[in-house]
Amino acid sequence: MDTSFDNLKVMVIDDSKTIRRTAETLLKKVGCDVITATDGFDALAKIADSKPDIIFVDIMMPRLDGYQTCALIKNNSAFKETPVIMLSSKDGLFDKAKGRIVGSDQYLTKPFGKEELLGAIRDYVK
Repeated sequence: MDTSFDNLKVMVIDDSKTIRRTAETLLKKVGCDVITATDGFDALAKIADSKPDIIFVDIMMPRLDGYQTCALIKNNSAFKETPVIMLSSKDGLFDKAKGRIVGSDQYLTKPFGKEELLGAIRDYVK
């Protein structure tokens, strides 16, 4: 069992309950402390309190999409170093490029598996 994930705070922002629950289940199994948010506004309200170590954000969300959410996180000096991983059901170059422009650190295509999720965390959380 990989213990490097113990007490690691991971935020998952997705308007899909299924995705949130799947990610939360996977992450809790490896010892992560998981904070979920249903959209960008919900996430921004929780980030300041929870100070996550890494954030996964869905691109397609109502009100505030993943790009806007990522840009707002990265524009905040307190959180600009926090890795933000975009989640998308589209595996497009345009989406990846746009994700990079707003400062995202990586891009995972849904449906993602445990390995991709943990691999992303391993890559960014030292």
